Order: sequence, then C-alpha cells, then structure tokens
Amino acid sequence: MSESEQSDNPQTCFLPLDEFARLFDVLISRGYEVIGPTIDQEAIVYGELSSIDDLPRGWTDHQEPGKYRLVKRDDEALFGYVVGPSSWKKQLFPPVVTLATADRTEAGWQFEEAEEETPRYAFLGVRACELAAMKIQDRVFTGGPYVDSIYDQRRNQALIIAVNCTQAASTCFCTSMETGPRCKAGFDLALTELPDGFLVEVASAAGAEILQELKTLDVLPEQDSQAHAARQQAVDQIERRFDTTDLKDLLMSNLEHSQWDEVAERCLSCTNCTMVCPTCFCSSVEEVSDLTGDHVERQREWDSCFNLDFSYMNGGLVRNSIRNRYRQWLTHKLATWIDQFGTSGCVGCGRCITWCPVGIDLTQEVDAIRESQS
Repeated sequence: MSESEQSDNPQTCFLPLDEFARLFDVLISRGYEVIGPTIDQEAIVYGELSSIDDLPRGWTDHQEPGKYRLVKRDDEALFGYVVGPSSWKKQLFPPVVTLATADRTEAGWQFEEAEEETPRYAFLGVRACELAAMKIQDRVFTGGPYVDSIYDQRRNQALIIAVNCTQAASTCFCTSMETGPRCKAGFDLALTELPDGFLVEVASAAGAEILQELKTLDVLPEQDSQAHAARQQAVDQIERRFDTTDLKDLLMSNLEHSQWDEVAERCLSCTNCTMVCPTCFCSSVEEVSDLTGDHVERQREWDSCFNLDFSYMNGGLVRNSIRNRYRQWLTHKLATWIDQFGTSGCVGCGRCITWCPVGIDLTQEVDAIRESQS
C-alpha cells in the first residue's frame, strides 16, 4: 500500500489468538500468497505460509557480529525474534527475473517482452526497519523518471501486515537511524503480540476489510499497557549507538583515510552484506541461451559492488581492490545515497553486521574515522 492510502490515526482492536489463526484462511481465500517468517536451514527466513503452524512458535534468534543462532524461548511467542538473513526485497525485487526473450524462427529472430503474472502477496511480520527499507526502495525504483514496472506492480498489490518488535538484537541500531523499533507508517495492519493475542492497529481500508472477516474485541486498558511495555522492551534493549551527525561530510572528506586499508585486511569481499541488506539494489543483465541456441532470455539478476567485475567498463576495472570496493559500498550507503535519493540507504537493521563472516561492523568503521578527527 502507499502511505497516501493510510490513515493518520489508526484504529485499534484486539485479535484473540484463535482468530489470528483464521487470518491465514481469510488471506488465502482472497487470493493472497502469504509470505512470512518460518524456520529453514536453522534460520528464521521469509517463505510461503499456509497456517499458523508454519510460524517460528517458541523460537528466537541470538545475533552478534558474524554470529547467528536459533535459540528456544521459554514461551510460545510467534514473533519473538528480530530479523533473519532474508528481506522482503526478495519478493519485490526478485533475485532473478526474465526481462525479454528471443526465439529463432524461419522468419528470423522474434523478440518479445517477457510477461509474468504479478503475484498478490500478503507480507506478514514486517518490522519497522523493513517498512523504512521499502520506503527507500520505493524511491529508488518508482520515485524517478524511470519506473521499474516489475517492482511497482508487485509493491502496489502487496498487503502489509507489520509486527512491532518486542525485543532487539545486539546488532540493531534502528533507533539511531530513526526507523524503529515501532511501526509508524507504511502498513495496512500493525500487530503487537501479547500472550493471548494481538493488539491491532488498522491503518487502511484494505486492512479493515480483512478484519471484518475476523472476530475482534475492544482493547482493554491492561492490554494497551501490556502492548506499550512490550514495545518499550525492544527500545530498552537497543544498546548500539550510531552517531550520524554530518555523516556524509565525514565520509566524503576522508576518502584516503587509513581505516579503509585496515578494514580491507579483514573484508572477504564475499557480498554477504549486500545480499542481506534490505535496500541494496545493484543488478546486472545477461543473455542466457538454451542448448540449441534457438531461445535466448535476457535476465536481470542481483549483483554486488563487492564483485570484482561489477566495476568493469571500457576494458578495465574501476575498483580492483577490496579497499576501494568496501569504501564504495559504505560511502554510497551512508553518503552519496543522500545525493541520489534524499535519504540514507541504511535503516539500522544490523543484518550486514550479523551476516558478515568476519564480523565487520559498519558503525565501528565510521566511529573509527570520526574519532580520528577529534
């Protein structure tokens, strides 16, 4: 949904747990493909859900720089985790998509623009930092003179059911980026999990229509207090602080700083940070032929500025060292992104810190440069 379609004053109600279980049937009956958190390969990832049983009930995630582990909770919470390696970028900006096809015929090559049926997603479990990431990608893909039609169609058809964070990881710094942990805009429904159900904020007509098929109750004062305390718990747990004061000028005036050499000694240029980032959008296009050579597909696929060949142009590499590639990624994400799109490209989700194999922490890298200037 677009923010223009959202109410400025969301109404609230209480959705009992047994009625929440019926939500899946309601969404599926309306033609939605429900995407949300589930456990796969010892991580909480976003995948297709068919019922409440697919959710990671009773599980949480322990995260540190370069470390992610599933841990059993002492309760049966359905959304008692932070964020995993996947993001909604996978559904809105697919890792691989066919743009056009070419077929050899007796009359010559026939070229056609690829057509696909736009999936009708219901995203369940979207966190505040991820709502901020969607807003950033909206600006990237639809905010300029050239609109990415694939992203635009998928985004416009998506129903957004957000879930407020009630806990944080050691890698979270959304408060520093002013993107969370509470969901404030960009959703159709927002849930706060309580032991016996959910406090629900209704922010759009589409969200209200969904709830009309479920039995909801008025919010009791004690439930409202419980929800506030649960959300505040996440705020209180965020200890990582990231000073963003004059960040663009700080980075762009220190392009030859020795810290870039120091981090290059540790960086593997593995692309993990860009793959898990919910806002990175680098891609490449290539022609893929079948074995006969009579059918060719033009495919767009995710790429990364950490890949050596990504900067290849005019017969050479622009960034042939890890130092240059890391500097390009960080200065683009935190500085020149502002020139392009009017905002930082970071939402403070901490994924790049958790999923870096050597535990590189971008907040510490920036702090090291800042401290050297004092």
